Amino acid sequence: MKKFVLTLAAMIMAAGIVSAQDLATATETYNNGAEQLSLGNKEAALSSFQEALAMGESLGDDAADLIANCKKVIPTVILSIGKELYNAKDFDGAAAKMSEAEAVAKDYGVEDVVEEVASILPQIRLNKAMTAANNAFKAKDLASAAEGYKEVLGLDPTNGAASLRVIQCLANLGDIDGAKSYLETAVANGQEDNAKKVLGGALLKKAAALLKEGKSADAITAAVEANEFAENAQAYLVAGQAASKLAKDSDAIKYYEQYLAAAPGAKNAGAITFTVGALYQKLGNKAKAIENYKKVADDAKFGEQAKQMIAALSK
Repeated sequence: MKKFVLTLAAMIMAAGIVSAQDLATATETYNNGAEQLSLGNKEAALSSFQEALAMGESLGDDAADLIANCKKVIPTVILSIGKELYNAKDFDGAAAKMSEAEAVAKDYGVEDVVEEVASILPQIRLNKAMTAANNAFKAKDLASAAEGYKEVLGLDPTNGAASLRVIQCLANLGDIDGAKSYLETAVANGQEDNAKKVLGGALLKKAAALLKEGKSADAITAAVEANEFAENAQAYLVAGQAASKLAKDSDAIKYYEQYLAAAPGAKNAGAITFTVGALYQKLGNKAKAIENYKKVADDAKFGEQAKQMIAALSK
């Protein structure tokens, strides 16, 4: 019986020695992880911390402090790796690492990591969408860019750059109604002037195309709407030309005069002024006709003809 007691005591002492040795090994593994982390080798550090944790958990209460330290540092390292991927614009990889960090942190009760991930993940998704949209825009893939900026606005309705870019894309694709549907968003995000210039330019381009196609009435509508967004002398000119083709002389005079007021130094100012004089003459308004002819009486191209018209109308 005495021999049995001695043997049992020896076994207990041996178990204690083994446990101490295992704890020392686990601690050394943890310290190796800390060293790797200080050197910036985060993947190697993470592997060491995870190995140390597994060893500590096999030891139970004897390794309580080690286990607590491992559980605190592991999600932090995973988060740091995710941040590096994010900075390298590997958005998918970053999102995956962030989600892993969040899951591990929740399991280990590391709330500060959980909260940080919750604040970063939406930004990763936003930057991924914005980067893809910008790349498509630079490549002139406007359809893909438009969808990308719509996605950005779905994630962040206050994104001013996206609210303007989606209008640019849709307007250049000819979807002016679609572009106009985002005007309110652009205005709310401080892009009112820029958005209206884009819409005005797109409508002017549309008006010029309609005039060329012989759709004069539609050209006038588009030109007038263009100037409602952003005044452009060229829109008045297109409207005047379209009205002339429709023999709407009074409207043509109105638009031409607005053109001359907006662009008095235009190269074709003399020609337009002479045309306005001719239109007034056609309508029987001699005074206004003479007034406009006098404006170009010294013009190298229209002067002689203008003087003849003045003389004829003054009889």
